[in-house]
Amino acid sequence: MKYAETKLGRVFVIRLEDGEIVHEVVEKFAKDQGMRAAGLIILGGANDGSKLVVGPEEKDARPVNPMEHELDNVTEVAGVGTLFPDEEGNPMLHMHMACGRNDSTVTGCIRKGVRVWQIMEIIFYELVGTTGKRYLDPKLGFKLLIP
Repeated sequence: MKYAETKLGRVFVIRLEDGEIVHEVVEKFAKDQGMRAAGLIILGGANDGSKLVVGPEEKDARPVNPMEHELDNVTEVAGVGTLFPDEEGNPMLHMHMACGRNDSTVTGCIRKGVRVWQIMEIIFYELVGTTGKRYLDPKLGFKLLIP
């Protein structure tokens, strides 16, 4: 386990609009606000055509080859995530969402592009006093948080 202590900074309430791509809007907002790190909760609707990473194709393959799932209809969503800078200092969101319709739900990482259906609401908790960053792990093939 690796950890670091941090403190709560500003808290934002955000409403995303129809058609926006979640990770793009969140990362731009963080950059515009000068935010280095944050925790987020989100709820609302995702549009068909949105893409999730739903696991590795093979459990032990390295680098990891992610499986993608494309939503074929509008879904209700609930998600949680963290935001930390990558090696270049750019805000990078890591968020997982549960996307459900009727009696079926799929859960995954939104990094391939989740598009808002009508609205999504976010509570954005800024974290201050942290040096955490995401660094590329060449063995796994994705950026890991180093607190």
